[in-house]
Amino acid sequence: MGDFNVKLATTKAEIKKFTKNLLKDVQAFELMLKDDWFEKGVSKIGAEQEFCLIDKNFKPLPLNLEVLEKSKMDNLSPELAKFNLETNASPQDFKADALSKMEHEINEDLQKVEKVAKKFHADIVMTGILPTVRKFDIERDNITPIDRYFALMDALRDMRGEEFLINIHGIDELNIKLNSGMIEAANTGFQVHLQVDAKDFAKKYNIAQAIAGPVLASAVNSPLLFGKRLWHETRIALFQQAIDTRVSDEHLRDRHPRVTFGTDWVKNDITDIFKEDILRYRVLLGADFEEDSLKMVQKGITPKLKALTVHNSTIYRWNRPVYGISGNGKPHIRIEARMFPAGPSLLDEMANAAFWLGLMEGYADQLDDITKYITFDQAKANFYAAARGGMGKQYTWFNGKKYYAKDLILNEMLPIAEHGLKLHKIKQSDIDRYLNVIKKRVEAEATGSNWMLQIYNRFKDKASKEEILSTITMHTVKNQKEGLPVHQWTIPELKDLPHWHPAKLLVEEVMKTDVLSAQPDDIVEFVADMMDWAKLRYVPIEDEKGKFAGLVTARALLKTLRQQSTGKKLKDLKVKDIMLKNPMSIEPDQKLSEAIKIMDKHKIGSLPVVQNHKLIGMLTETEFFHLSRRLFERFDD
Repeated sequence: MGDFNVKLATTKAEIKKFTKNLLKDVQAFELMLKDDWFEKGVSKIGAEQEFCLIDKNFKPLPLNLEVLEKSKMDNLSPELAKFNLETNASPQDFKADALSKMEHEINEDLQKVEKVAKKFHADIVMTGILPTVRKFDIERDNITPIDRYFALMDALRDMRGEEFLINIHGIDELNIKLNSGMIEAANTGFQVHLQVDAKDFAKKYNIAQAIAGPVLASAVNSPLLFGKRLWHETRIALFQQAIDTRVSDEHLRDRHPRVTFGTDWVKNDITDIFKEDILRYRVLLGADFEEDSLKMVQKGITPKLKALTVHNSTIYRWNRPVYGISGNGKPHIRIEARMFPAGPSLLDEMANAAFWLGLMEGYADQLDDITKYITFDQAKANFYAAARGGMGKQYTWFNGKKYYAKDLILNEMLPIAEHGLKLHKIKQSDIDRYLNVIKKRVEAEATGSNWMLQIYNRFKDKASKEEILSTITMHTVKNQKEGLPVHQWTIPELKDLPHWHPAKLLVEEVMKTDVLSAQPDDIVEFVADMMDWAKLRYVPIEDEKGKFAGLVTARALLKTLRQQSTGKKLKDLKVKDIMLKNPMSIEPDQKLSEAIKIMDKHKIGSLPVVQNHKLIGMLTETEFFHLSRRLFERFDD
């Protein structure tokens, strides 16, 4: 997430000061480009591995700072949520055994963290979106207590307002309102870095954009969020909506999200992107400055370009330009590929990295300008098609030719990737190992997302969502520990579901969310037919603004029918005349055991699940019947 030594830019004076430094940094950058300051002839690669901490029930465990302190690892850092961490691999010269050395280093780091996590009865998992993450896991209370993260969330709130709406359509639909952009923390990724010569930046950055769609199609690994089947790489949609500062209005003016694929090819150099980002996106964060970058360049001193770096870190391009300073004191330029999800396994991640790096170098060697063969709009459409549908989509490639992902990758792209890796004299055994993972995965269309969706669809009528999501997480951890690439992962049986502790479940994990409701002024006949047609015993009542107002029970309806002869006719009655106006209710983050106690004590068969006066679900005897049935099935096994 960038430099931690930043703050929220709140006053006009702070914004003015930051903007002045930002403009100076761009001028300094242009001078360094003009005078050929940047390191050249050096090709290095790097990676950032994000992952989640989980408890023994496979749920997020908010102890990242505690694990960080115990680990004593210099290359380990906290992420936005208390259950996220990141390890940074050492930069490697892009040659020989660079890829396998990187894999070995990351694996050692993960094992060290896993060893520390066990002291907290925890484990780690690499996954694009943790299947078991719950709504309250991504509330403000779970922000890692670092000023930068609070500053970023506050800045987004100030620009966007108090409510964050997330709406993503897939097989299912997620339509949810949150009180902050913290849902971004549900995402975890594997970022790959490639250092490039300044003169080659435009050419290679455009290649990165062009190949992003098909490469992502083979790597998708986050189809689920809150038990909803959404995009094959839901991270793409979720990240954009979580960090979006745009406000809807009635005009047709184009406004661009801070998470973006971009708007066009790079025509000149890296400053094309920096300038566009300054023009399009308001300053979110500020910083204290100890240097005047322009004066430093004029004196021959390499500046840190802090303002430019901080601003760049608040605009999330899926291929991000990065400024850095090498160990020898020379500035350098990197391209950071941010579209890769964490997982399914470390081997899969390294295969994705090898595939991307090979394509970057292979196309750079074989094409003078990739933009002659594919339009920017085609590349962008490919990227979002991959995020939505993964391997199942068709992609437009060079000269407008259409391919399904499988054919494009196997027949056109893998040979180019191998050529690119050979140009850097990568060990043939490593080339074969990593690219064979891509080949086998693509041949079988066995992405992480397809694996998760097969499990979900197999069990959706046999187990609760909580059981299914826990199963997916449990077997992800198991397969990762065994080092298996995802094309070798099998689909578990019902007996392979994790050890289940119903007493530890939360209401949110069991409640029914597809709830039919009525309004106080509806006629009673409408509710009677609703109960008959949908076989309901309880109908929650909401007012015209969506506020929970009461409950109609089958018992109340029968009582009304018995009293027809002595009172009002049924057709003259409204729902508000018969509804229970202050029924017992429960909140989604309360334990299921608490719900059982309430229902038993008050001899009631249902509990509306209410949060901030809004109905979000129902808990009835039916849900408990299903739970009991599954418990008996477990005991029978």
